[in-house]
Amino acid sequence: MEARNRKIDDWYGKIMRGEIKLPRFQRWEAWERGRICSLIHTISQDLPLGITLVLEVGEEERFLSRHIATAPNNQGRVLEHLLDGQQRLTALWRVLHNNYETETYYIFCPEFSTLNEVDSQEQVAYYRSRYYKKDQRYPLWCDLPEECLKRGLIPTQLLRPEDISSEINAWIDVATASRRPTESSLLEVENFFNWKKSVSDAINTLRNTIKNYNLPYLSLPPSTAKDTALEVFINMNTNSKPLSAYDIIVAEVEQVKGQSLHDLQEGMNRTYPNIQHYEELSSLILNTSALLQEHLPNKKGAWNMDKARLVDTWKSMEKGLAQMAEFLQLQGVYDDKRLPTNAVLAVIAALYAYIPDSGDKRGAYETLLKQYLWSAFFTNRYENSAATNAFADFLALKRIMRNECKDDGTPYTQADVPLFNRDKFPLADADELLSAGWSKNETIRGRAILAISCLLGASDFATGERLNRENISMRHYHHIFPTALLAEAQYEGNIALNCALISDSTNLTIGRKDPLQYLKDRYQWATEYIVNERLHSHLIPVQELANGGYEDLADDATRHVKIRSDAQEFFRKRAEYFAKAAAMLAAGRSITAAEVMSDKTLP
Repeated sequence: MEARNRKIDDWYGKIMRGEIKLPRFQRWEAWERGRICSLIHTISQDLPLGITLVLEVGEEERFLSRHIATAPNNQGRVLEHLLDGQQRLTALWRVLHNNYETETYYIFCPEFSTLNEVDSQEQVAYYRSRYYKKDQRYPLWCDLPEECLKRGLIPTQLLRPEDISSEINAWIDVATASRRPTESSLLEVENFFNWKKSVSDAINTLRNTIKNYNLPYLSLPPSTAKDTALEVFINMNTNSKPLSAYDIIVAEVEQVKGQSLHDLQEGMNRTYPNIQHYEELSSLILNTSALLQEHLPNKKGAWNMDKARLVDTWKSMEKGLAQMAEFLQLQGVYDDKRLPTNAVLAVIAALYAYIPDSGDKRGAYETLLKQYLWSAFFTNRYENSAATNAFADFLALKRIMRNECKDDGTPYTQADVPLFNRDKFPLADADELLSAGWSKNETIRGRAILAISCLLGASDFATGERLNRENISMRHYHHIFPTALLAEAQYEGNIALNCALISDSTNLTIGRKDPLQYLKDRYQWATEYIVNERLHSHLIPVQELANGGYEDLADDATRHVKIRSDAQEFFRKRAEYFAKAAAMLAAGRSITAAEVMSDKTLP
């Protein structure tokens, strides 16, 4: 095995020409947005990245192969199989073409920002979630050069290592057009062109960094046996376990306090076993302790905090985590698999240090926590720079709970909490919820939709049993509007609004059966009351689900049109229910299915 260097420019060219492919046994792309942003940040800052592994291809390919996702389907000669590094190279290729359907990626350049909408102190990579409304992709500003530049954002497709100077120049011309001086003042003209050149220089600097970035790799020769190549692949993907931040801090704590952090953690787990349901205890301990010492709830904050103080305030931190777990359970969030974003965990746990054990203030502050939680779930506040934004929200909420005043003597209020600024962080509306991905995936909005169902009880279709922590592990992600029916009409069914968490995982061949009739037959519901009670606990609109009549339509085209129309009506109505529920919860209100599904508008 031989280690070699290779620039991104060369990797890109090989992917473009189809010279490097993936063995079919490789998993599909799996990186979520945070890891993709971390990759962009690492490369754009010219920081080191892990090594990849390729198998050189001789006269013929050893394994059945496929192209990297979205790469050209070129039929040229394959020179290499990528054994390790697929996620990195796939993310890199897709980011450099900005062809993800549900997000757009940028590099944040604060020197060009005039709107101050992007707060990215942690890393330069930034993404914005996207959704469709009447065949138009939103937010609109994401595709407008001028609006992007006002936010200090350079779209990553301008950084791909190709000769795209005309594309870049056109983007810069549009992005800077509004600042072109209207008068012929020589100074104004000179200032404008200097500023425009600075935009061009920034883009070219980024392009050169990315183009010349070295992504090293190990190379197995073509003579390598198939079983040997597979063994190396397995070892590369399973045996590596680098030392974590927690491991290092454990050593530091023992050095300064002579006490075992592992022993303290084990004691916490025995006393409060529910905490571990939401995240690894090591992460929760470090992030919550960092916030209590007013440091960022991330690795950097953990490095900077006082390790002796971590041990001295252990009981307060431990109690806060236990109350956080209890609070989330009351809000219908039972575990990490159903948690929309873990950015809220340390914030809530640390804030409990300032909440009394009883009395009116406890009730008022827990209502504030409820507003915080659901606002975090249904805005895009924590999609980027989650630790920085969580830190800012924590400080503002803490000041409210401690009755602190500003320099002018006025007390801090909810208006001072960045998350509650609805101009910058509006709650998701029905149109945005329609684009939320399947709830089992790690998407904030997709899981937020499911969280509301869980809060309302999510009655099992077969037994009527309400969801709780004890039975949630028995629940399965069920498609309400049958996927077989939607697939027949070429309609996407893997969206959050088509998901219900129930215990029965049986998938029957249902052909052209109407959705509601199928459910009645499947679960043998005896009365309309039972139908409504169980479906309403998931905010499922019964009337829209009952349109049906597909089996009576012999003409395929007519049936497919009706299926698509009915599905659109069903998902739209359900999206409206969830948007209404989210608004109520973010206002600190309790909800019932009956109130959410009523025609009454919010006061």
